[in-house]
Amino acid sequence: MATGVRDVGKTAVSPTHYISIATGVPQPIEAEIVTETQACISVNGFELAIFMCSPNDLDKLALGFLYNENIISSLADVRSLHLSKSNCVDVWLHTADFEPPKRLIVTAGCGGGVTFDDLSAQHAPLQTTAQATPQQLAELMRQMHLGAELYQRARGIHTAVLATPEKVLLQVEDIGRHNCLDKLRGAALVDGIATEGCILFSSGRISSEMINKARRLGTPIVCSRTSPTSLSVALAEAWNITIVAYLRQDRMRIYTHPERVLFE
Repeated sequence: MATGVRDVGKTAVSPTHYISIATGVPQPIEAEIVTETQACISVNGFELAIFMCSPNDLDKLALGFLYNENIISSLADVRSLHLSKSNCVDVWLHTADFEPPKRLIVTAGCGGGVTFDDLSAQHAPLQTTAQATPQQLAELMRQMHLGAELYQRARGIHTAVLATPEKVLLQVEDIGRHNCLDKLRGAALVDGIATEGCILFSSGRISSEMINKARRLGTPIVCSRTSPTSLSVALAEAWNITIVAYLRQDRMRIYTHPERVLFE
């Protein structure tokens, strides 16, 4: 697969200044803030989706989104990929019979993205014996926080991690928690890392769309520092996915399939 991806990592944060009032005395502060940009994906010349996102790893965002939407099943389906200066990712497939949807897909950085698949469609339950201890999950969450470089610099950005019980495999950051899972899928495709049976960590809320993407990743354990929604819990129960929410060093809430979390 030929790519024309440029390095945009340095543009993921932008310089800013603000007035800080902490002790009653205003102080001018020079700092950094996360960059938000509009990016688009086109497939075989048809504009497919518009994202409000972070401008880093747009190639992985595009590849992961196309995989999660069942448009591609591997990198072998992609003939070429090019990132333009206007942040449009042009993807050309080996097949010419791609039919774009009638409506352009618009996904917000931290809002509910629109996907092709109806979330009420049935997925087969995951069949895996993957397990982890509470201590392993807490340590991996700590590593995710420490590894979130853009968050450490500017705050205001989500992160996601793919891991085994022993180590972090991949980590990505984006202003959108949904975008993070697409970037994670894309990074796994590029690096040749199998996601099935791994553990997924997210800094954001676990919604039904997040669980749907987790099911596409094949991750049987999904962990978050914050809450799930009622629909995500129902889908996780049906798809044999363990949700661990409000995960901190010394506490967590296991909403579904607790048998995967090994207590001593």
